[in-house]
Amino acid sequence: MNTVEKLEYSFPALKHRNFRLFWFGQMISLIGTWMQNIGQGWLVLELTNSSFLLGLVSAVQFLPVMLFSLFAGVIIDRFPKRKLILFTQISFAISAFILATLTALKIINYWEILALALVNGFLNTIDMPARQSFIIDLVGKKDLMNAIALNSAVFNAARIIGPGIAGILIGKLGYSICFYLNSASFIAVIIGLILITVEGITPKANDGKTKIFDDLRDGLRYIKNTPVIFTTILMIAILSTFSMNFNVLVPVFTKDVLHREATDYGLLMSAMGTGALIGALTLASVSRRGVKPVYLFGGGIGLGIFQILIGIQSSYLLTALLLALSGWFMITFNSSANTTIQINAADEFRGRVMSVYSLVFGGVTPIGSLYAGTLSQKFGPHITFIVSGIIALSYTLYVLVFQYKKVYGTKV
Repeated sequence: MNTVEKLEYSFPALKHRNFRLFWFGQMISLIGTWMQNIGQGWLVLELTNSSFLLGLVSAVQFLPVMLFSLFAGVIIDRFPKRKLILFTQISFAISAFILATLTALKIINYWEILALALVNGFLNTIDMPARQSFIIDLVGKKDLMNAIALNSAVFNAARIIGPGIAGILIGKLGYSICFYLNSASFIAVIIGLILITVEGITPKANDGKTKIFDDLRDGLRYIKNTPVIFTTILMIAILSTFSMNFNVLVPVFTKDVLHREATDYGLLMSAMGTGALIGALTLASVSRRGVKPVYLFGGGIGLGIFQILIGIQSSYLLTALLLALSGWFMITFNSSANTTIQINAADEFRGRVMSVYSLVFGGVTPIGSLYAGTLSQKFGPHITFIVSGIIALSYTLYVLVFQYKKVYGTKV
């Protein structure tokens, strides 16, 4: 078996032309997105010198997802997904270009950044579930887990590469270049979407005659009456809210427990991103075995254990190792949960199901950040890591012991 054949065997999703177009476009665009995330954060701090106002930008970006994700699912089930994603990607490119131009002209202010963050939040409300539910149209159910794992690999590779490039460019050329490059990076996705031959039209799609609230109620009822989807979504909700607040906890842990500086914080986050990247590639390589509950439950249990271990020690190098392992198990859980939901979702409900997934995965970020920030302020980040790990471990074991047979029809 030569190298190409080995790659095709390990990553069968890449044999699908439509997925390759989408995946390579995402690879370029996500690097640009992370460059803008880093540049925008530092720009806000430079303009305001306020961590609260920086946090407000993040909250505003996720607020539309929290409020309107459920309605977005109805829209996704009514319209071709390819055209919806094309619209959101073009809009993201325009938004980044506006931010870049305002910054280059030195007329940017905090409220303009906040307004653009809100616009991007509304776009994400459609974009996130539309992209998630479009993947199965590109590769089919057989290669879905491989495709989701490859998407996670690209996301985490970009999380390692993008910030590094942004740091160099900001120091030498300023903020605007990061925003201009992000705007340009969407061209790759847009060209890919134009060349893709699958529209992503939902079978038995609603003809628009029924009311949106009726469609929404039908989608929620479908989720509630499908145990494997309902249980998995609840697991995502609990773990996302209480155990995936690394962006809040790691900087505080670095400063207050490890007594290190910003550079060391960046290296810790890179370690976590590296672990997540390796975990995603590992999951992709074993995806031919199919969707197995062991990946889902193993991911949740591992995430809980390593968070507890982070909280009970104060070594910098050990923290880096434990964060890498946390990233590995977190991505294993997330990718397995995503695949489990999509494999078991009926085509006519997939948009609504994935909108609920987006709600519990990304929409709870403001709630999780508030929980982690408040607990850290009162008891310290090490205690918060321990509590978060206990919650993840306890709930995953509860589902494994008491609900597994009901959900999967067999004993553990």
